[in-house]
Amino acid sequence: MASTFANWLRSPAAREYFFSTHFWGPVANWGLPLAAIADLSKDEEVISGSMTTALMCYSMVFMRFAWRVHPRNYLLLACHSTNAVAQSVQNYRFVDYWYNGGREKKLGLTGAVEDTVKEAKESVTEAVQKAKDEMKKVGK
Repeated sequence: MASTFANWLRSPAAREYFFSTHFWGPVANWGLPLAAIADLSKDEEVISGSMTTALMCYSMVFMRFAWRVHPRNYLLLACHSTNAVAQSVQNYRFVDYWYNGGREKKLGLTGAVEDTVKEAKESVTEAVQKAKDEMKKVGK
């Protein structure tokens, strides 16, 4: 198998491939998934939900393109598949942080929020009870 590949590398077909957009387009595109993978370790607060969603959709469209073009461009398909997965993970992190309580957990506010809600509920209950008592006094 290695000798077959070595023979192909010396052939004009290999030179044609390496000097075509079928090779250099995907190589240039690998910057997107590499940046997305590097961003997986960054703070969730800096994630842009709209940009992450746009990049995820962009990669899904180009995955289909890479599959449908003839000859199939497996390098482009791999690039955009990797980017779609990385952007999906980023999108999950964004939604979890901003909409599913991840921010509160990170800031340590989950117990404080619950305590504040409990205190507010108790004070409202007391105020309602006082109002009822006052209404009974006025009514008699």
